[in-house]
Amino acid sequence: MPDVIMPRLSDTMEEGELSRWMKQVGDEIHKGDVLAEIETDKATMDLEAFDNGILEQHLVAAGALVPIGEPVARIGDGSNIVTGDAAPAAPAVAAPAVVVAPPADAPAPVVAAAAAAAAPATPTPTGELRTSPAPTGELRTSPAPTGELRTSPAPTGELRTSPLARKIGREHGIDLHTLTGTGPQGRITRTDVDSAIAKQQTAPAKAAAPAPVVATSAAASGANESVDVPVSRIRAVTARRLTESQAVPHFFLTSVVNVERLVAFRADVNESLAALGTKVSLNDLFVRASAVALRAHPEVNASWGDGVIRRHQHVNVGVAVATDDGLLVPVVADADQKPLGAIAVETRALAGLARSGGLSLGQMTGGTFTISNLGMFGIDSFTAVLNPPEAGILAIGAATDVPAVRDGILVTVPTVKITLTVDHRVLDGAVAAAFLRDLVALLEEPLRIVL
Repeated sequence: MPDVIMPRLSDTMEEGELSRWMKQVGDEIHKGDVLAEIETDKATMDLEAFDNGILEQHLVAAGALVPIGEPVARIGDGSNIVTGDAAPAAPAVAAPAVVVAPPADAPAPVVAAAAAAAAPATPTPTGELRTSPAPTGELRTSPAPTGELRTSPAPTGELRTSPLARKIGREHGIDLHTLTGTGPQGRITRTDVDSAIAKQQTAPAKAAAPAPVVATSAAASGANESVDVPVSRIRAVTARRLTESQAVPHFFLTSVVNVERLVAFRADVNESLAALGTKVSLNDLFVRASAVALRAHPEVNASWGDGVIRRHQHVNVGVAVATDDGLLVPVVADADQKPLGAIAVETRALAGLARSGGLSLGQMTGGTFTISNLGMFGIDSFTAVLNPPEAGILAIGAATDVPAVRDGILVTVPTVKITLTVDHRVLDGAVAAAFLRDLVALLEEPLRIVL
């Protein structure tokens, strides 16, 4: 059977830390069983089995940092069980020297590194053979999946950390070189960084230098002292992605939508759905209308990536949800193919999961367009920041009554201002304007949304 490999669990993941084994060597494995917990730069996820059999070997130890695609375990029929968290450890007796013969034309540093390999090798806790360091750098040998020994130079004083530990440490100004790792082989884990942050926050503040100006009575009493609030992982990821978004060349288009018919249409729909216990919100209508417009304008249902414009075959609309920890964007997949009632049920379920912290990675990825609605907060209009790599995001304001003349009579009409933020690398003004024009027409003739 094939080896269990480190999967790609997010679009930004390059490596993951196998933080904990959930199944042990010798356990019977069924497809779908959780083998281990994987810690990425975003969250801790489950590593599931795709085969049935017996877990014959752990190829890496808990706490190991593993690149995407590298094997971490082996499942078989139970005839080749290897105990231990990784490859078998070296015997207790003195191990023979590992000598790497350099090529005849190798430069001096390579020859020096090869000479360093002749030093006695000592086993590490995971069974990895490591040679003693030389002035030019440490030379490590580790067993490859095929059983052969691989050698790779590593800089002296190498820092062993998980990607999430590095990210959290950087965000809180923690120098990881000052920490003592509690993970395997001294690896610095997220727990180590969290402990350092807690100590940093509880440490007594140093006496401040005298201010060059006379302090006010409020300042003297400490009324205006600042308080540092630790950020959640969601907030940290949001900050990074929105910072990336600001580097994207973008522009804004705003239209005013007469939602008089839309509001009446919503009332009729909710009356018909009352027996099912389902209600449709104005935001659900915007999701459905946007999905229909995106299907008619595939050039907008696109993103920028690796120097190409990528047009997506599926219309997946993300809906921004505010949570206590930060902004999350669950995705309504294939929104152009779902009836309005199904969209209403799904958006409520996704919003509930977002606020309770129960969203899966699959429910937050794959979006091709995003909607952000602040109308419920009384915001008339705003411009939303792009959600990379999507080419567009729609900002929706509150419904406001405005005066209008109808048949010579002054009346009030409910209107909503919508603003489209566009990635100029993907779309030009005229193309984006045509999409927004057709979206407004759908919203003002709502029967077309469901036809």
